[in-house]
Amino acid sequence: SERRRRRRRPPWAGPRRFQWPLLLLWAAAAGPGAGQEVQTENVTVAEGGVAEITCRLHQYDGSIVVIQNPARQTLFFNGTRALKDERFQLEEFSPRRVRIRLSDARLEDEGGYFCQLYTEDTHHQIATLTVLVAPENPVVEVREQAVEGGEVELSCLVPRSRPAATLRWYRDRKELKGVSSSQENGKVWSVASTVRFRVDRKDDGGIIICEAQNQALPSGHSKQTQYVLDVQYSPTARIHASQAVVREGDTLVLTCAVTGNPRPNQIRWNRGNESLPERAEAVGETLTLPGLVSADNGTYTCEASNKHGHARALYVLVVYDPGAVVEAQTSVPYAIVGGILALLVFLIICVLVGMVWCSVRQKGEWGGAWTLRLVGCGARKEAGPRARVTRGRSLGAGFQIPLHLGPR
Repeated sequence: SERRRRRRRPPWAGPRRFQWPLLLLWAAAAGPGAGQEVQTENVTVAEGGVAEITCRLHQYDGSIVVIQNPARQTLFFNGTRALKDERFQLEEFSPRRVRIRLSDARLEDEGGYFCQLYTEDTHHQIATLTVLVAPENPVVEVREQAVEGGEVELSCLVPRSRPAATLRWYRDRKELKGVSSSQENGKVWSVASTVRFRVDRKDDGGIIICEAQNQALPSGHSKQTQYVLDVQYSPTARIHASQAVVREGDTLVLTCAVTGNPRPNQIRWNRGNESLPERAEAVGETLTLPGLVSADNGTYTCEASNKHGHARALYVLVVYDPGAVVEAQTSVPYAIVGGILALLVFLIICVLVGMVWCSVRQKGEWGGAWTLRLVGCGARKEAGPRARVTRGRSLGAGFQIPLHLGPR
């Protein structure tokens, strides 16, 4: 019945004729901006780079949109520039998003950027801009001059980076262990690293690399500085002759090859306890002896020195007659050749003794004394108690190695 239906209505419903006016009042109170939202995303950029700040709009109906910097200065008001900073440019203004572009980002640009949507209820979101600072090429310095046999200490410095850069040392593609320290200076970090190692003369001219990395650099990239080692050491000297055999009337040029760091700037030529021949011309590393005669024979020396030591090289000059037949001096000493030949002869004897022993063992029981006689370059075998087998012709006196073999 009608009475029962009325009782079932909620007390706030009222008569049916009043329901539509209530809905219209509710819609008017909700306002045109009901359901509108704004969303933002945080942005990270390297110093000097380009950053894009985006405000995403949902159910946008044309309400006022304002973008402000961290200092709450208005950058854009409904798409119109409000702050005279040409680094900020409006890239897009649409019902879906508002996008601005920041060029040449600086540390002072860092902070929260406000995206505000003005409706009946003001909506705003904050996009946080983070500015990173990439390290510059490291500065590598040496504490003290490196000297052969001592230690060298190198320092590597990166004065500005954010976050603090990581420093690494490399030598011959191998990482060296260094000691690092960092100090915060405002929004940036100063990072330093030192490394110590022992050096020798062969390390002179070697390359040491200091490498700096942080998140501001692209993945896999780094900043490097190469340092060329300067290791000082005592000199060495060696004389080279223009020809191996010299005869009377020839011209001989001797060159003194000198090494050293610092390089010796003066080379002295001498001839034992005598003075150089009057015809000799000594110019720096070379000594020229024209028109050689037998009186020029002697021991010639070149000397060089620096603050770390002294070096001296010798050359024995022998001037032959024009018709003399001589062999050029070999660079291999005769003593070495003789030693090698003696070793080969000994090995041959050992092999022959082993062969005789094996032969006797394989033939059965043998008694008496066996003697291996080496005559000249050949070998003979004598059997029995001093039995002598003579075959062929003896080439000269030899020597015997008695082998006393017992029965098997």
